[in-house]
Amino acid sequence: MGGGLLVAGTTSDAGKSVVTAGICRWLVRQGLKVAPFKGQNMSLNSFVTREGAEIGRAQAMQARAARVEPTALMNPVLLKPGSDRSSQVVLMGKPVGEMSARGYHGGRQKELFAPVLACLEELRRTHDAVICEGAGSPAEINLRRTDIVNMGIARAARLPVVVVGDIDRGGVFAQFFGTTALLAPEDQRLVAGYLVNKFRGDVSLLEPGLAMLDGLTGRPTLGVLPYAHGLGIDEEDGLRVSLRGAVRESVVAPPFGADVLRVAVCAVPLMSNFTDVDALAAEPGVVVRFVDRPEELTDADLVVVPGTRGTVRALAWLRERGLAAALARRAAEGRPILGVCGGFQVLGERIEDEVESRAGAVDGLGLLPVRVRFAREKTLARPVGEALGERVEGYEIHHGVADVRGGEPFLDGCRTGAVWGTHWHGSLESDGFRRAFLREVAAAAGRRFVPAPDTSFDALREEQLDRLGDLIEEHADTDALLRLIEKGAPEGLPFVPPGAP
Repeated sequence: MGGGLLVAGTTSDAGKSVVTAGICRWLVRQGLKVAPFKGQNMSLNSFVTREGAEIGRAQAMQARAARVEPTALMNPVLLKPGSDRSSQVVLMGKPVGEMSARGYHGGRQKELFAPVLACLEELRRTHDAVICEGAGSPAEINLRRTDIVNMGIARAARLPVVVVGDIDRGGVFAQFFGTTALLAPEDQRLVAGYLVNKFRGDVSLLEPGLAMLDGLTGRPTLGVLPYAHGLGIDEEDGLRVSLRGAVRESVVAPPFGADVLRVAVCAVPLMSNFTDVDALAAEPGVVVRFVDRPEELTDADLVVVPGTRGTVRALAWLRERGLAAALARRAAEGRPILGVCGGFQVLGERIEDEVESRAGAVDGLGLLPVRVRFAREKTLARPVGEALGERVEGYEIHHGVADVRGGEPFLDGCRTGAVWGTHWHGSLESDGFRRAFLREVAAAAGRRFVPAPDTSFDALREEQLDRLGDLIEEHADTDALLRLIEKGAPEGLPFVPPGAP
């Protein structure tokens, strides 16, 4: 059976996803066959595998880092929040129902432990190494009894654990010590070391603290990873930036033409797969920001209404905020709007929803001649087609079934004037199509923007994954990581009191 390692974190967004991807890329460069794994993921950013299974986008990104095809084995349980208290449960890539947090942690999570462990064992049987990602923090002692993603899976599979801490937030020494000290003795025996993430400055100033941490816990720090700008890898737990005036950009480059192109993304509730706009932000001269007020649409050359886990709720939010009226004005003026998945649905004439919101019949914004009926079975697909004279690939994740009643065909949806709508996520990652679409947007917006002829989103993504691999290779103790993967946690790691019961 192949070796393994669990990358845990002191907090959510400590850097577990990127460190896991970096280790995967570094290992595959060493000639090893590697797979990522996350037993249970909570995310609204998901992806469809070639066999039609829905998994977290972070695991799909990590699979790419490992240069393997993503499968449902890599993320057997995906929770997609529908509110603060309930989520859709996706098991082995297929939805199996909605469940409250209390109901999930009260019993269902325990039932999922065996299939989660079986997936991990299958990956270890067929790969040289499996790099597992934890969720949140392993020191969430209120959830330890039913844990299937952090120390629960580590103890069952005898995985060594490396804990990642984000020093940019401050208090990283307390985070490392406190995380270890709140684990039960059996769990502590698997915690083999720490990784500092997002360090800025002179590492020598940090070294006395690292030595003291080793003395207090008996565990070494296995690397200090520097803060890396411009890593636009797929995010998992939601927007990490303020919505007010936030700009996402992967490439810092001047526009190829005379003008920049400004893209405003409506930050709808339960926004899902907002990574769709990363391909736009990768274009030199395209500036992408997330907005939540109508006046922020005024100077936008393109407005994107993205996917959402709550279509009817997003529709109400757009109306309450005055964004619906602003979108209607844009459409009347022939100014570009793109709706993707749930965003496509809200632009239509009517929505019949007895599945997601159970709101029944609701009027849409009426900007596209489309009527949507929500089906109980979710559409999960990897379509390929053509639009604007270019080949397009995408993926579909939706309950809504669109009845297109007019307009010009556009992928699976339609176009009316300067308003486009489609269920296809990821279509803008197709370089030729993205350039053709941006040329249409620039013409409609009256901008002298010209897409760069050689921007390859695929190549940029590979470059970013290589940078993650470089961070691990250059700033982590790779010999120690390899020993942990091959041999497990060393014997005799000391107990740090008080520990958890």
